[in-house]
Amino acid sequence: MRRPRPPRERPTTVTEPYWKTKRLDEMTREEWEGLCDRCGRCCLNKLEDEETGEIYWTNVACRLLDSTTCLCSSYPNRHDFVPDCVELDVEEVVTQTYTWLPPTCAYRVLAAGKDLAWWHPLVCGDPDMIHRVGISVRGRVISDENIPEDGYEDHLCDWPGEDPAPPRPAAAPKKP
Repeated sequence: MRRPRPPRERPTTVTEPYWKTKRLDEMTREEWEGLCDRCGRCCLNKLEDEETGEIYWTNVACRLLDSTTCLCSSYPNRHDFVPDCVELDVEEVVTQTYTWLPPTCAYRVLAAGKDLAWWHPLVCGDPDMIHRVGISVRGRVISDENIPEDGYEDHLCDWPGEDPAPPRPAAAPKKP
């Protein structure tokens, strides 16, 4: 007597990640916060030309930025210490009001209808990749604790406003 065959496994459906299926204004708070790649660029002090609106980047970071982890050392309470710290608003991200967001910022990228970069932690699964490929501020900034505001002009730099677009690494060679 023949044994019956086990039922065939049905192919599993691949679910698209939330950032590909939801608009920014449809995301939960957790999803919204998860978009942040932890680069720390938005935590840099910037200067704006009042006449032209042009943004000038500095390498002077907010005193709350941990320059090793590139995370705010007091995120839930940051407004107690830095009252003018901006809490990103979906509408202003979508309308691109925040001209000072770095070009690599996930909020800015998704609002422009593009996909997250290969090095983004949500894509590659490695929260350290952003540091290894040189997108983050790690090792490149000084704290604003010891720099007076009128001294920011001495710390102007271009790299925070640039998209270094590191190439995806080549696939590892196959073992024989």
